[in-house]
Amino acid sequence: MIDPRLLRDDPEAVRTSLRRRGESPDKVDALVAADAARRSSIAEFEALRAEQKQIGRQVAQASGEEKTALLERTKALSTQVKEADAQQGRAAEEFDGLLRSLPNLVAPEAPEGGEEDFTVLDVVGTPRDFVAEGFEPRDHLEIGQLLGAIDIERGAKVSGSRFYYLTGVGAMLELALVQLAMTTAQTWGFTPMIPPALVRSRAMEGTGFLGQAADDVYHLEKDDLYLVGTSEVPLAAYHSDEILDGASLPRRYAAFSPCYRREAGSHGKDTRGIFRVHWFDKVEMFTYTTLEESYAEHERLLGWEREWLDALELPYRVIDVATGDLGSSAIRKFDCEAWIPTQERYREVSSTSNCTEYQARRLDIRVRGAAADGGSTTGPAATLNGTLCAMTRTIVALFENGQQADGSVVLPKALHPFLGPVLKPIGASA
Repeated sequence: MIDPRLLRDDPEAVRTSLRRRGESPDKVDALVAADAARRSSIAEFEALRAEQKQIGRQVAQASGEEKTALLERTKALSTQVKEADAQQGRAAEEFDGLLRSLPNLVAPEAPEGGEEDFTVLDVVGTPRDFVAEGFEPRDHLEIGQLLGAIDIERGAKVSGSRFYYLTGVGAMLELALVQLAMTTAQTWGFTPMIPPALVRSRAMEGTGFLGQAADDVYHLEKDDLYLVGTSEVPLAAYHSDEILDGASLPRRYAAFSPCYRREAGSHGKDTRGIFRVHWFDKVEMFTYTTLEESYAEHERLLGWEREWLDALELPYRVIDVATGDLGSSAIRKFDCEAWIPTQERYREVSSTSNCTEYQARRLDIRVRGAAADGGSTTGPAATLNGTLCAMTRTIVALFENGQQADGSVVLPKALHPFLGPVLKPIGASA
């Protein structure tokens, strides 16, 4: 959540951010009023408690009618203190609920608008000209079936729509990507992790996924556990309720995990193949740092994502996501989009978001101050996340961009040690 002091010191900045997200600024007025009520209830409670303590001292020294009067006042104060304490609790709960409903303040640099109002920051590589090569490109599902790599029909039979099996070289390609991604991230200084895919509500709510994204989350009601849509969730909660030593920052983790998403609102979108599915595996990067360092770290995460796509030899572009398309936790988000030949457009394969202190405040993750102040002060950490490799979408891009007229797929050099230079259709001669 945002720093509550912003509501008192600069409420217009919060209103401006909400407008840029395409949301109503009216909730700021409700929050300001709730904050005033909360502080007023605290002041009333503390005043009554102070009087109660003062009278308690006077009773010990009083006698006769004076003592009787003081005791009567003590009884009345006891009731008033309890009522004031309860009111203080209600006011704090109302304020906290409203504060948690506010999204993070968007960065001034982020382009304003909706999903299509992004800014293109860079374009890398040149899409192949299949007309010049003399053949019509196949889509990833047809290629996957020729290779014996994807089985959609049995995925639907067993689990329903938007499920699949990766088979043969498809399964081996995912495992190769996982190994390559985790090893590469480790060379960049990330600690490899395999986190739980089921988390408690605090982890999900603390990362902001029970707000605007709640409809996309799978909830196991009997156990009150949630299936994560990204390992960002367990990684962000890893240090919840902890104070980190500032000298240990940045702390970088790279996690492999399955991801589960309802894909609410995507009815009719990308229904063919494995581009948009209910379950996929992913390697995610995550960083704990300070607010001041978070902006440079965001650029570093983007740089690592680009280095990864360069190694996979994919044509791609980088976009600065518009404010209306940001998640509630992010102040700014960069997407890397690979070219998908049969769709004749770029599609998202990775992203990186700077969440500044928003998640850390909700999860109570703090950083102990620098040596300049003797290490005596603490403040919220900053968190950032970045996709390194979303398996299914990466496989889609590799199949379609590397395809040959005979149905084979040429792999990038980075994957040759795992699978060789070419994936050949089933039954093709060696």
